[in-house]
Amino acid sequence: MLQRIRLDPMALCLMALLLCAPHGTTAQSATEPAAIDVLPGMPSVINPSNLYSEASAGQLNPATGSALPRVYVPNVKSGIVDVIDPETFKVVSRFKAGHNPQHVVPSWDLRTLWVAGSAEKRHGRGSLLPIDPVSGQPGRPIPVPDAYNMYFTPDGRSAIVVAEAYRRLEFRDPKTMALQHSLPVPQCAGINHADFSIDGRYVIFTCEFGGSLVKIDLVRDAVVGFLRLSKGGMPQDIRISPDGNVFYVADMLADGVFLVDGASLTEVGFIPTGLGTHGLYPSRDGTKLYVTNRGSHRPGGPPHGPGSVSVIDFAVRKVETTWPIPGGGSPDMGNVSADGRKLWLSGRYDGVVYAIDTATGEMTSVHVGQSPHGLTVWPQPGRYSLGHTGNMR
Repeated sequence: MLQRIRLDPMALCLMALLLCAPHGTTAQSATEPAAIDVLPGMPSVINPSNLYSEASAGQLNPATGSALPRVYVPNVKSGIVDVIDPETFKVVSRFKAGHNPQHVVPSWDLRTLWVAGSAEKRHGRGSLLPIDPVSGQPGRPIPVPDAYNMYFTPDGRSAIVVAEAYRRLEFRDPKTMALQHSLPVPQCAGINHADFSIDGRYVIFTCEFGGSLVKIDLVRDAVVGFLRLSKGGMPQDIRISPDGNVFYVADMLADGVFLVDGASLTEVGFIPTGLGTHGLYPSRDGTKLYVTNRGSHRPGGPPHGPGSVSVIDFAVRKVETTWPIPGGGSPDMGNVSADGRKLWLSGRYDGVVYAIDTATGEMTSVHVGQSPHGLTVWPQPGRYSLGHTGNMR
């Protein structure tokens, strides 16, 4: 005799949901961001809604545990690096850094800081100077033809030395800086700043003097697209949105930030900010983007115009506030402190560094050398560095 089984109504509802859900998913997972298929060897994306989640305040990697809390300031015209104690706002040491030190770049593994020094008029005398962040002291410089800037592939296998003077990217061993191979980019005049897609499979570089962007496929090691920007076109820094959907591109002639769809490499928007838009830095909670406006210090700019910092809300893609620099100023490059409370920026044409309170916009200035540029704050939270002054993920 067949036995009749009585099922609970709640159990029947649950079974229906499971049967109707797509294969390999549950009803709950349908509302969650899909996992990111990353470049082989790259660390996984923990939160697809915020690729900066692992660089939030307090999440310091054990590799940085012994690092001195310092701000390293390369002064292009002085040829020195000033070292600031962020607690006292005092320059506590300085050392020579060769020709044209441009940016201080954290290594992919967070164990070394590199001073990237550019060539002058293609004389082939660029350099990469390592700094030990535990002692704060420099090592022996490594000569390279040109190193305006430096990035790291998301899998950590290569440093990408930006040889701006030669219109090429040099892929080098991330520790020894031995050359692996070069990628010529002759169409990209003034190649200098970059950011990577959320999956790490491609990178977009800005072409400052060509008014354009170049997209490079890191799997194929090939240039796959160019985009000529509108509204003037002198792109500087570039950063990806927390959700990985668009790239924000600072443009010094357009006085604002372009929004670019990286997948299609097309303009999808523009946000006006201020005179001479230059540097881009996400807040530690991934909700804001700090934008430096360098003021009238730009080619073709007006004779007078103050520098400022605009704060963009990532969620609505609008400027929520702007902090003027007292006396004008020339805010350029820098980064956010580990706790997110201070935004440190170089005053490119004023021989100072600005420490800005990210809650109030109040500012403290520290005098440094001539033409301070791409300073870095160290340590910074994050699992690894993609380069520049601390593109942390």
